[in-house]
Amino acid sequence: MKIHSEIYPSINGAIDRIRIAMVFILLILVSCASVNQGSITEIKPGFDSANLPQSTVASLTEKEFHKILEAEWEKGLLENPEWATRLGDNRYNDRLNDVSYDAIKKRQKDRRGLQTKLKEINRDELSVPDQLNYDLYLNKLEQSNFGYRFKTYFLPIDQMSGIQIGFAGLQDYAPFNTAKDYQDYLARLKAFSKKVDQTIDLMKRGIEAGWVHPKIILRLVPDQIKAQYDRPVEESPLFIPFKKFPALALTAKNIIKKSVYPAYITLYKFMNETYLPACRDKIAAADLPGGKSYYAYKVKNYTTTDLTPQDIHQLGLNEVDRIRQEMVMIIKDVEFKGTFAGFLDSLRTDSNFYYLDENDLLDGYRVICKKADAQLPQLFGYLPRLPYGVKRMPDYQAPASPTAYYNSGSQEAGRPGFFMANTYLINTRPKYEMEALSLHEAVPGHHLQIALAQELEDLPKFRRYGGYTAFVEGWALYAEKLGEEMGFYQDPYSKFGQLTYEMWRACRLVVDTGIHALGWTRQRAIDFMLANTAKTENDVIVEIDRYIAWPGQALAYKIGELKILELRAKAEKQLGSSFDIRKFHDIVLRNGALPLDILEKQVLTYIAGVRQ
Repeated sequence: MKIHSEIYPSINGAIDRIRIAMVFILLILVSCASVNQGSITEIKPGFDSANLPQSTVASLTEKEFHKILEAEWEKGLLENPEWATRLGDNRYNDRLNDVSYDAIKKRQKDRRGLQTKLKEINRDELSVPDQLNYDLYLNKLEQSNFGYRFKTYFLPIDQMSGIQIGFAGLQDYAPFNTAKDYQDYLARLKAFSKKVDQTIDLMKRGIEAGWVHPKIILRLVPDQIKAQYDRPVEESPLFIPFKKFPALALTAKNIIKKSVYPAYITLYKFMNETYLPACRDKIAAADLPGGKSYYAYKVKNYTTTDLTPQDIHQLGLNEVDRIRQEMVMIIKDVEFKGTFAGFLDSLRTDSNFYYLDENDLLDGYRVICKKADAQLPQLFGYLPRLPYGVKRMPDYQAPASPTAYYNSGSQEAGRPGFFMANTYLINTRPKYEMEALSLHEAVPGHHLQIALAQELEDLPKFRRYGGYTAFVEGWALYAEKLGEEMGFYQDPYSKFGQLTYEMWRACRLVVDTGIHALGWTRQRAIDFMLANTAKTENDVIVEIDRYIAWPGQALAYKIGELKILELRAKAEKQLGSSFDIRKFHDIVLRNGALPLDILEKQVLTYIAGVRQ
């Protein structure tokens, strides 16, 4: 594994990469630096499939089940060609997703039929690995069918995702090597206006049904839309590919000017004149039709637990108290003379903690990532083959986006994963957060876990490319904590940065449940976050608006991390000197992203096996 240090052309997609993956699954159902390895005896790229549980002879029932999985996967790619492109499957690069209301209803009808069909399979006749595949697939299908009653498909745009953001970056996932590649892209440009019309129709239906976003979180969306068309065609991200293929440049200009730009203008006018005035002033998910049930559904879906919003709120308060005690100790160690709030303010305002140039910020991230690469063999028996890089977030996306996010790569397409760094308002991107952030987004966090999952060729594709937010984000938060074992956080301010990141996730448990279940105002949530973390006010506002837009999603991080830490503590205690951190990590990662209860069973089975 190696780091790509170049600044590639901007790529885009919904900010929460797992959220994108899960949407796709529901549509279906619904470099390592050279190091001295010392005593390490086994460093393998990817997982050795021979060491994974598998059946030797597939029964007729298993063959039927595999056939269903493969057919539904292919159907999902056909119905979601944009996601197929992101995965590196280029068969449908001339198409955009059909988001019409009729298509949504048809897919839901198909999912109900598929659920009935799956239940006709005799689970007992499947191998043990396929029983797990069956349980996971059926569970996702049941969740999708249950969730259809909550009309979230009437919310196709928010400040972080939607056609106003996603379309401009789609070409960065597509190849441009042949004339057909360019013709495919032209076809997508031609199809854009139809998708805009479909999107507007969904939003109109949402107004009628009472399924609209809070007005406050959409305040930046009109400018996001305008940024896509308020420039000469030659300067548009949509035109970039044709600078290398002048034979079709004039055709592309005409399509963008006469079809794409007018579609953006139509969307802009609709957003300003019709949609925003119809949006709600209240911010809680509970204020939507059936909102309390909707939020309970999202909490269960994102955490994979039976914890109630009240349980999670109290857990968050407990974690905030615990982490704050550690933060206070560091404040004492650096001999700061003042209050906790005063120390946080000093971190936010001291120019020494901030870069002046965005390239210096990006290079700083790359240095941290290379250092992390060198430590991976000490903690993992298997490393992914797929390289990754650090890249600047696109301008049109950055103002409403978090500090960073990860865009997964594709082995099939030869495309690396990317740690996307936000350089907007560089004086709000502190150096003391950089180590924790890099470990979360790159390695040993998202890139390592997601790239390894993609390489698990014995797993069905819905598990290799999908997953569970509590696992994926829980792992990435756990990866931040691994930094101490990797030689990071030697500076007390970097350690405080790691703690403020952990505190940030603990605060999420409090403010997400506070907003959506307990009647908190937006300002109360902002004030709580500012009082307990060293994050800048701009970051906090962006984060709170994200939690308003995506109810329950922010709960997954801390819930998942706490479970992984609990399982590691059990393994260390019960195995004693037999505990091997590399094997523990491999056990956690070798089955892809799992619900937390299934992960626990996997780890307990591993512990029992070692103790025999």
